[in-house]
Amino acid sequence: MTETLTFYTHPMSRGRVVRWMLEETGLAYEEVVLDFDTSIKSPEYLALNPMGKVPAIRHGDTVVTEGAAICAYLAELVPERRLAPTPGSPARGSYYRWLFFLAGPLESLLTAKQAGALGTARSAGYGREEDVLRTLEQAVAGREFLAGDHFTAADLLMASFLGYYMTIGAMEKNRLFETYAARHARRPAALAANARDDALAATLAAA
Repeated sequence: MTETLTFYTHPMSRGRVVRWMLEETGLAYEEVVLDFDTSIKSPEYLALNPMGKVPAIRHGDTVVTEGAAICAYLAELVPERRLAPTPGSPARGSYYRWLFFLAGPLESLLTAKQAGALGTARSAGYGREEDVLRTLEQAVAGREFLAGDHFTAADLLMASFLGYYMTIGAMEKNRLFETYAARHARRPAALAANARDDALAATLAAA
C-alpha cells in the first residue's frame, strides 16, 4: 500500500473500534487525535467529515466515515488477513448482515433507549428491544465466529459493541454476550489497541 492512511480519532470515542481494526490489518497509519471542544469542529476537519465526529480515515484521496464502513473498507485492503469472507461465499451474506445489523438496529435501539425516546415497534427499524436481544443471542449462541470459520470484522464489531454497552449498563450482562465478547477481546490486536487508547486517554486527562 503506497497511499498514506490517516486515522482521526479520540480515545473516548468509537474510534477505539476502528483502532482495533487497524491493528488487525497490520497496516501502518498516521494518527490524528482530535479534541471534542475544538479541533473536531474545525473548518479543516469539517471539510473532511462534515458531521464533525470521529472516527474517520483518509486513505490517499479516499475518505471513509462511520465505524462499520471503515472496518469493512480496511478489511478489503488486506485480503490475506481474511478479515472479510471471500466475495461470493455463503459467509459473505452473514458478514454483511451483522455489520449492518449492529450499525443499524442495535445502535439505533440503544441510542433511543438512552434518550428515553423509543419509537413504536411497527415504525422503528429496530422493532422491539426483546427482538433485537433475541437476535443477538441466537447469533452468538454456541458460535465462535459470525461469518464462516474464522474471525472477521463482523466479530470485531459484535465483540466491541457487546462489551461496551454491557460495561456502561445500556445492555444487561448476559453470559452468552460476555463469553463471546471476552473471547475476542483477548486477541493481540485488541489488547494493543486498548493499550494505546488507554495511554492516550491518560495523557489527555493529565493535560
